[in-house]
Amino acid sequence: MSTVARRRAGILPSLQGVAAQAGTALRGIPWWLQVTAIYLASRLVSACIFMAAALHQGPNPWFPAKPDYWNFINIWDARWYAQVIAGGYPSVLPTDAAGNVQENTWAFYPLFPALAGGLSGLTGMAPAAALTIIAMLAGWGAALVVYVLFRHKASHAPALWGIAFFATFPVSAVLQVPYAEPLSLLLLAAALLLVIRRQYLWAIPVVVLLCLSRPVGVPFAATLGLLLLHRLWVRFGMDRFRNAPPGAGQREGTHSTRDLAGLAVLTGVGGAMALAWPAAAWAATGDIQAYTKTETVWRGHDLVPFKPWFDTGISLFGPVLGVLAPFIYVALFAAMLFLPPVRQIGVELRLWCACYMAYLVVFLHPQTSTFRMLLPLFPLALGAALASRSRAYRGTVVLMFVLLQIVWIVWLWAWAQLPGGGDYPP
Repeated sequence: MSTVARRRAGILPSLQGVAAQAGTALRGIPWWLQVTAIYLASRLVSACIFMAAALHQGPNPWFPAKPDYWNFINIWDARWYAQVIAGGYPSVLPTDAAGNVQENTWAFYPLFPALAGGLSGLTGMAPAAALTIIAMLAGWGAALVVYVLFRHKASHAPALWGIAFFATFPVSAVLQVPYAEPLSLLLLAAALLLVIRRQYLWAIPVVVLLCLSRPVGVPFAATLGLLLLHRLWVRFGMDRFRNAPPGAGQREGTHSTRDLAGLAVLTGVGGAMALAWPAAAWAATGDIQAYTKTETVWRGHDLVPFKPWFDTGISLFGPVLGVLAPFIYVALFAAMLFLPPVRQIGVELRLWCACYMAYLVVFLHPQTSTFRMLLPLFPLALGAALASRSRAYRGTVVLMFVLLQIVWIVWLWAWAQLPGGGDYPP
């Protein structure tokens, strides 16, 4: 064997030794420090990508070309949240000369700007800075709560890899910009954790806040309703199906009457809160469709369930495959939920993923912002981590996520005017 070959042959064992030593060292560190280290490293990588993209940012609607990092992340929806802090929500919907509702702040839920406005008022800092600080802290908190949630379904190693997938996901850069996603994910993870722990009454204030953070109240209420039906079936239905005396089939995981009552109360609260923000827009403006009219301004047409997916499918794949595309997509997603690694995340998290995806299919207009709206499907990160124990597989997923994060920031976050005006939103 040549000298070069011997050297190459010795590299792999050396790297394996370093990895083993690193793994041993990590095992002595508290879990929250491990999660924090992964999360901060991920956000540092995202910050480097943002800064590199900012160097190539040309003329845009907000600031001069080549902005600094802080200006670069305070664009798009961040400007709308700052506008909420400055001027609140209109009592009369703005319209054009033809009477069509124009873009306005009712599309942006109140919890995030309310917290930032409070912080800005207490400290005197600029609203943009307050929005950024709350978003960054909420993203960190979300990573910690997501890990605790994952530990209810898996051991430490796959849960930690799940956090790595969550923190490096192609659109995870949004966790450090002044968007409501970090706060909403923190509350969503906390609500799911309390549901898994059967602390339903404790979950009520969390669900109330969740429904005021982003439009996820409808799918979450649907998740609770389906989970209640599932628990009732496990408690009562299966006994009758098996011709057994009531209670004879009780097993580990069966809910008590008190648990079922708590879940029913939480389901009712979730259902009511899912309609709270549209009701607030109605009360403030006198227009029962104030919220939906505002939301649909960005898509350019009225809300028609399911239709945008077929329109987009036809525009992308033609009149035949385009009609089939939404059905194929839904079928593939449904099949994924029954894969063995995904089944391990539990019925609660799978129900959430199913209901949230159903909500997107019914109401969402698929566009470039759709990628960002996939973040609430974060429980699937644990399923991906459980798919294989191979470090090569898991490391490759992280690497590919980081590369796709570059694509997302350069393609969608950085602003470049389209031939017809405007740009694709992130």
